[in-house]
Amino acid sequence: MVSLKSINIKSIDKAKRIVLKVGSSLIVNPNTGYINSTWLENLAQDILFLLSKNKEILIVSSGAIALGKIELNLQNKALKLAEKQAAAAAGQIVLAKAWKNVFEKMQIKCGQILVGHSDLETRRNAMNTRATLNTLIKLKVIPIINENDTVATLEIRYGDNDQLAARIAQLAEADVLILLSDIDGLYSKDPKSSKKAKFIAEVKNISKNIEDMAKNTKSNIASGGMITKIKAAKISTTAGCHLIIARGQDNNSLLKLFMGGKHTIFKANLTPLSAKKKWILRERNKLKFIIIDKDAEKALVSQKNLLASGIKSSSNSYDRGEIIDILSINKKLLGCGIIAYDAKEIKIIKGKKSKDIEKLLGYKGRDEAINKNDMIIN
Repeated sequence: MVSLKSINIKSIDKAKRIVLKVGSSLIVNPNTGYINSTWLENLAQDILFLLSKNKEILIVSSGAIALGKIELNLQNKALKLAEKQAAAAAGQIVLAKAWKNVFEKMQIKCGQILVGHSDLETRRNAMNTRATLNTLIKLKVIPIINENDTVATLEIRYGDNDQLAARIAQLAEADVLILLSDIDGLYSKDPKSSKKAKFIAEVKNISKNIEDMAKNTKSNIASGGMITKIKAAKISTTAGCHLIIARGQDNNSLLKLFMGGKHTIFKANLTPLSAKKKWILRERNKLKFIIIDKDAEKALVSQKNLLASGIKSSSNSYDRGEIIDILSINKKLLGCGIIAYDAKEIKIIKGKKSKDIEKLLGYKGRDEAINKNDMIIN
């Protein structure tokens, strides 16, 4: 068994929550078009090791369309959008079954989540997605995430799982995003075509020079290249999440990375929580607010959640997931935060105990109106 001392990449060693993105070129055998079973079993062993070290793992898995192609005998033709969506539908079942089978052998539970662009870009949907992810993790279930290619159109989709993984890392407030790929990191030039290519081990700032280094890599079945990885790095580092690019084609490639294997790391300058609070301040809507009583005000100063029982009144129009101001009974600005209910619901549950919310609204929502990690207090 590998000891923690063997993990000599500090960003991984210190990370609590890790998002792992697995590319199509790794999970699907390029010669046969079927699941690369031996490789997947070795990856699952690496993940089991991480779980034993109390790491929380989320997986963004490509491969559905590639698997669906051979399932529907479409592998030798250029696919139209409808055919790609059909391939995704057929392949997603194969992909989910492969993950379930490999984890079952290790007594690990997993759950499938298909998300669309609107699920992560619309605040209300994003909050629902985040709640599902957090609940799965709390229940010791590994989320297996993919874009919902069966219904997404070209105009409203991510199109590559590198950027999708970065959005998931942002949403889940992950510490590290690892992109396992068919290349071991960032080079100054394409290493497949230039012997003068210089390896870049660490990136602290994504400058234009770094962006210029990103050249699309060629792959028979993968949709992303280095350009998409740079875009993903911009998203994740802004959210306080380090991004690592590492070669994933070898067996136990994840474990080799933990032991100091070759990789490029894009360093985040903020923690996920600090980045989130900076975003909250930037996105606050000064025209939308709630007014709280003195007891609730004291609770906020003590860094506690804001409960519905402490709310006296609110503005008339805001949706769940919006960032609204928090005012004292004397209309003094106390802070701002992400509200867990819309304005109509707040008017129903204000002043009420958390245990009464389900009876009042007809569903069991969150106990708190604004979570302490979703607010900034002056």
